[in-house]
Amino acid sequence: MMIRQKLRDISSCGRREILVRSRMRGLYATVAVLCLGPLAAGCGGDSKAAEPEEILLQSRSAPGPEPFTASTVTAGEPPALPTVATAPKSPSGGGVTLRTLSGATPGLYAGAQESASCDIGRQAGLLAADKRKAKAFAEAAGVEHSGVAAFLRGLTPVVLRADVRVTGHGFHDGSAVARQSVLQAGTAVLVDEYGAPRVRCASGAPLEQPVAIRTAPANKGEPWSGYRADRVIVIKPATQAVNNLLLVSVVDNGWIERPSGTEGEDDARPAVLPPVDPDEVFVDLARTDPG
Repeated sequence: MMIRQKLRDISSCGRREILVRSRMRGLYATVAVLCLGPLAAGCGGDSKAAEPEEILLQSRSAPGPEPFTASTVTAGEPPALPTVATAPKSPSGGGVTLRTLSGATPGLYAGAQESASCDIGRQAGLLAADKRKAKAFAEAAGVEHSGVAAFLRGLTPVVLRADVRVTGHGFHDGSAVARQSVLQAGTAVLVDEYGAPRVRCASGAPLEQPVAIRTAPANKGEPWSGYRADRVIVIKPATQAVNNLLLVSVVDNGWIERPSGTEGEDDARPAVLPPVDPDEVFVDLARTDPG
């Protein structure tokens, strides 16, 4: 299999992205290499050790600290978890590597045919019943306070198939508090029209893209069985709106085509199957060919 690789410097702190294209499968992935801190090779800065920043580990069903709402996760089978390749090391020899996939990637998410993993109506109702939380949610999500319900109804319920880095939020003293977090595979989330996670259903928390951590992070929370930091991924918004998400069925590991903004009522088997096996979506991400 021929694979092209492009390495591009992003910042003076040594962040790089490796764009990987598989001709056979037509899938795209990005490897984002983030500096660990001032002592990491190529990061610059003085030699004084910095305080470690925290990454909150959030298991699939636990509400976590300071949730926005009660859980709106609906009962359902957890997905069969695919193999996730170990991330490549930083080209500079230091730093943490985070591989990034487009929200349009087939098989990125799981679901059950004609079934929603989150109760969007209940989520909207819980926020509508608490104006302070609704206001904080709107500010963190980047939407108008009056448009929270419409925003939620435009999202699509899915389930993560890999551990994912995000910026999560807790509700504290009337405001949304941002936290760098890792969500466990099997977590129910709502994604937007670009395939990016926007709400964690177990806590009602708004989600945004993760922020680079400049020091060696300290984990907060209990790691789950199988957790490895070098197998965490980032999901970035697709460059164009995704009309139909291609999910992997939690029942038979087959394909489900779910129109964006629906809750499973219009699910169908795709007329054209994606050129990748559901179990191999995350396997080739670390394979690069310098040629």
